[in-house]
Amino acid sequence: MLKGRNCTVRHLVTADLNTFIALVNDLPSRGDYFSTHFKSPETMRREFMQNSFVTEDSELFVIEDAAHHIIGVITHFKSRTPTTREVGYRLFDEKLGGRGYVTEACRLVVDYLFNVYQYHRLELLTAPENVASVRIAQKCGFQAEGTLRQSFFINGRYQDVTVFSLLRPEWETRRL
Repeated sequence: MLKGRNCTVRHLVTADLNTFIALVNDLPSRGDYFSTHFKSPETMRREFMQNSFVTEDSELFVIEDAAHHIIGVITHFKSRTPTTREVGYRLFDEKLGGRGYVTEACRLVVDYLFNVYQYHRLELLTAPENVASVRIAQKCGFQAEGTLRQSFFINGRYQDVTVFSLLRPEWETRRL
């Protein structure tokens, strides 16, 4: 469990599963930046029972507010090179945006990844027009590197994606 001032980042437990599945599969909450593709509740339950959404290739955490409500998800997963991990996040209710939950969760996960593992590079990919996600990346020390043109197909259209990265030496400097 990773504890911040405003939120906690933790693994999913069995008691959370029904709520989590409903939140993840709520199509209206996905907005313009997340695919409308979703897994069936049965598939998600089976995957949770097999590995609790934690494997060598990926690790899923829920973001919980001070009242212990699941408000989002943050994950890290295998990227293009063995020394790199990609971080992804989603807030389930846009009304909770701007309160710093995801920024704090991202900082907690970044610290966890650099403190526990030997990764040299972390990446975030976000749509350039997703201002909230771009701000989170910047607040957490990530730097924009470039655009992957029309690399995501979401909601019936191809979208550009900006690649942000944070290197271990940059993170170490920020921590001083």
